[in-house]
Amino acid sequence: MKLTTVFLISFLTLVSCQTSSNLKLPSLIGDNMLLQQKTNAKIWGKAYPGRKISVSASWNSSGQAIAGKDGKWEVIIPTPEAGGPFTITISVKDTSVLIKNVLIGEVWFCSGQSNMEMPLAGWPPVDTIMHSSTAIASASIPEIRLFNVQKKISGDPIDECTGKWEVSTPETVKQFSATAYFFGKKLNNELRMPVGLIESAWGGTPSESWTSSESLEKTGEFISEIKAIKESAPLQVEYQTWLNTHKQVEIKSAGNDQWKDLSFNDENVPASEFDDSKWPFMTLPAQFETVIGEFDGVVWFRKMVEIPQNMTGKDLIISLGPIDDMDRTYFNGKLIGSNEMAGFWQVDRNYEVPASLVKSGNNEISVRVLDTQGGGGIFGAPEKMKLSLKSDSKLFIPLKGDWKYQPVAELKGSKFYVYDISKNEFQARKRPVNIGPGTPAVLFNGMVNPLLPYQIKGAIWYQGEANVGRADQYAKIFPAMIQNWRTAWGIKDFPFYFVQIAPYVYAGVDSTESGFLREAQESALKLAKTGMAVTLDIATVKNIHPPYKKEVGERLALLALNNDYGMKNPCVGPVYKSMSAAAGTIKLQFDNVEGGLIAKSDKLQEFEIAGKDGRYVKADAKIVNNEVLVSSPSVREPVSVRYCWRNGAEASLFNKSGLPAWQFRTK
Repeated sequence: MKLTTVFLISFLTLVSCQTSSNLKLPSLIGDNMLLQQKTNAKIWGKAYPGRKISVSASWNSSGQAIAGKDGKWEVIIPTPEAGGPFTITISVKDTSVLIKNVLIGEVWFCSGQSNMEMPLAGWPPVDTIMHSSTAIASASIPEIRLFNVQKKISGDPIDECTGKWEVSTPETVKQFSATAYFFGKKLNNELRMPVGLIESAWGGTPSESWTSSESLEKTGEFISEIKAIKESAPLQVEYQTWLNTHKQVEIKSAGNDQWKDLSFNDENVPASEFDDSKWPFMTLPAQFETVIGEFDGVVWFRKMVEIPQNMTGKDLIISLGPIDDMDRTYFNGKLIGSNEMAGFWQVDRNYEVPASLVKSGNNEISVRVLDTQGGGGIFGAPEKMKLSLKSDSKLFIPLKGDWKYQPVAELKGSKFYVYDISKNEFQARKRPVNIGPGTPAVLFNGMVNPLLPYQIKGAIWYQGEANVGRADQYAKIFPAMIQNWRTAWGIKDFPFYFVQIAPYVYAGVDSTESGFLREAQESALKLAKTGMAVTLDIATVKNIHPPYKKEVGERLALLALNNDYGMKNPCVGPVYKSMSAAAGTIKLQFDNVEGGLIAKSDKLQEFEIAGKDGRYVKADAKIVNNEVLVSSPSVREPVSVRYCWRNGAEASLFNKSGLPAWQFRTK
């Protein structure tokens, strides 16, 4: 597509049009946009105070506004039924901007952490998407429009985001949320109308990051953290001003080469003669945030190892375990291996050291770690870190323990800010209370607040993994977030559908912290117009990023189709209703059993039973007359049952629509 002058004016945010009116449009208002049907849509922007702005849509709707003292203006125009394409003309006395290829349809906000962010192309080789290649190849769907909000943290609410509306094509969907895309495609197929998807997601982020500080304070949570952020606001501005004086390295927006061969004035760090005498120490393995606080960017690690005579001049293998996210690894100044592509953060690093580099006595290992989000560092099991003889792995030198380290570039948004290594600037500079994507309220400020003028139908949400271990707190802040969004958008009780987190190992497959978090998620269903997609049957217990995003997206779509579009269909699996106990057996009743209950592989598993002592043991379970009978010879007088409560649980109970029963524990 050619970038015409009009196109650039439409999308470049807060860039002067070089006119006396200084008309500016937010990134959400531009070519290919999709507006919510049958509502009062807002068209907004900035201009010099007092300027008169006229907005005219080709579906015979128009409006006017006067830019206020702050330069802001907003025009409300009624939208028709789904259809298009249309045009919108935005005019001031000396400027006219034509917004082209506008559709009217259903707009959904799609947010959460990595399982929502995970793109249709996946993060290979470990984190892949089922049906990906087929879905990408068939993604030329002009009636689906995509807007991906670029990552942004902010200590205060801001009114602009970075992104652009794109038409769904095999190229544009590759880096768009797979869950959101499959959700939107299902709606488009069933409703036969245009669908707009706004993705605003960030991996590894907790619910509190997406909630405003005012809403969090009302819950009584994160009070001290919010206070510290507010008090440090002037320091944050000062720190960013200081960063702006440094060399800046812009990264590409996407692609396999986006992180490759980046230079941070650090080419001499791997050299044996490099002076790291003033560098501090960090004990590895560890995520470096545990030592230096919230930080995304580049950190160098260096360690001197003494090679004994029986390993000198021989091929070695350096093993470091997994590195989050990417690395360049050197031995005595020579690059011996690297991984500079996203998606390998769980992959062990094992690189061969040629015999010609291995000398007797002191040898220098240098590792440059590049972390793009969330935790970062050399973080695996201690025993994985070793330098071993290639011909005899039993002969090795442990590498766990103290390593010298130095951050050399900080990643903020789409830029690296490069420190002066010779001055050890990271340690020398007093940093403010460091805010990162896990800080309370910062993603609401940076990635939700800018979208609030844009009319939406509802929201889908896939998050919770980052809050595992804090279920009681999540039971308060997650409903608060939902209510916060509805109030902030000014759309009372808009539909909100969320994904219940899938089974994952966490602290161990038989531990139960994720069971309590799933229960906390379910408690949000007390709010009006909410719904939950259950994923107990589509998990990969040893991978926190299950590949079954098509199933997840379509289950969310079933909720919307049933509840909001009048297309009645089975959208919920069996839900525990009541129990009775007699003769050593507990009998369970369920809702949503139309067609009957069925057992996967003809056997019920993951049922546990307990007596008055509250100690749960594995139980026998069977379906009789659409009820489930649970018992165990070791519990004579049972009083309670729970199902799929372990971290590693796998669904076995379904209805005949193929939807899994919800996890539960009897009260």
